[in-house]
Amino acid sequence: MRSDAWLLLAALILIISLILHQVPLALIALLFLLGGGVSRLWNRYCLERVEYKRRLTMNRVFFGDETVFEIEITNRKPLPLPWLHIEDEIPEQVTLLKGRAQSSAEDRRTLSNMLPINMYHRVTRRFPLKCDHRGVFLFGPTRLHSGDLFGFFRRTMAIESVDALLVYPRLVPLEQLGIPSHQFFGDIRLRQHLFQDPVLTAGVRDYYPGDSLKRIHWKSTARLGKLQTKLFEPTTTVDISMFLDVRTLEAPYWGSIQQLQELAIITAASIAQGAIESGFRVGLYVNQITRFSRGLARVPHSQHPEQLERVLEALAQVHQVDAIRLERYIRQEAASLPYGSTIVAISAAPRPELLATLLDMRRLGRSAALIKVGGEPPEPGRGLRSYHVTDEAAWNLVEKIGLKEA
Repeated sequence: MRSDAWLLLAALILIISLILHQVPLALIALLFLLGGGVSRLWNRYCLERVEYKRRLTMNRVFFGDETVFEIEITNRKPLPLPWLHIEDEIPEQVTLLKGRAQSSAEDRRTLSNMLPINMYHRVTRRFPLKCDHRGVFLFGPTRLHSGDLFGFFRRTMAIESVDALLVYPRLVPLEQLGIPSHQFFGDIRLRQHLFQDPVLTAGVRDYYPGDSLKRIHWKSTARLGKLQTKLFEPTTTVDISMFLDVRTLEAPYWGSIQQLQELAIITAASIAQGAIESGFRVGLYVNQITRFSRGLARVPHSQHPEQLERVLEALAQVHQVDAIRLERYIRQEAASLPYGSTIVAISAAPRPELLATLLDMRRLGRSAALIKVGGEPPEPGRGLRSYHVTDEAAWNLVEKIGLKEA
């Protein structure tokens, strides 16, 4: 509006100068009109055929690693841009090792870049980042601002797309958490008996009352004229089903204490790493719905080489709101867990109902264990194995992951 007012004033001066036959004044007014017209035309096309790209050299990183945030601007037209202002929204939780950003909203900062760009020219800028907080962090949206050479006019283009960065939780040796790894995994392995692998068929035998109908070998039954049951090869594969409780406060309080929750996540990640390296198959179940999960968060058991990465990816997405009580989630999933798997519940605030559920699992023939994070040690529970991540070990880790003790 201010620029339009100047153009209207210049046009008025031109008309008056022509009426009064003031040639110098008319030339000046005409110069203003031509400059304003060029500026308006420049403003109209300044952001046409301007391409903007942002990328992260790695969008999945481990805690403490570095990645590079890269922006690329290309001007694909014969009109140079005397100035281009780029505003990128970036998360506050990542540390910029180069460049500056100003706080713009809660947990958000604005990274500003001002630069000229010539016709048919490309400019790339790189900003190293240190990832010292776990989580899912979004880069974007972006605003591009440009205009004419004189600054009379200004145009803005919004780029609403975002890029996600996943920072995996910190991994530590179990001994640093106060959990003796040899005792923990050794106890699980010793308590498991050889069980039959339904994938490996060894032969058939006569049917006995009580055999599952799912194990009947129908072809042999038809050939021999009597019921035959499949025999399977024994296997020593051991599964660990980890159930992570994101709630650290009891009713009537809502939500979680961030420090305790982060420690529970570190505990789950470290157990998963140790278990997979020891030859266990690990599945993860979290009592919440995360950004990229369909329904309640779960990572099914697998021997895939990338299983640890899948578990860490799920843990990176954990937030502070639960969707279901952990004991209810365990009962809901119990029937679908692999035969003979050990249930490991990780909680900073285990309720009596959770302990009762774990004991019920034991009575049904499953192995179960409880890991309590912070606070007082868990009470001995009638044969239920329990482990405790002490406050001393906990707060040492809190300092290392950049959180302050509440």
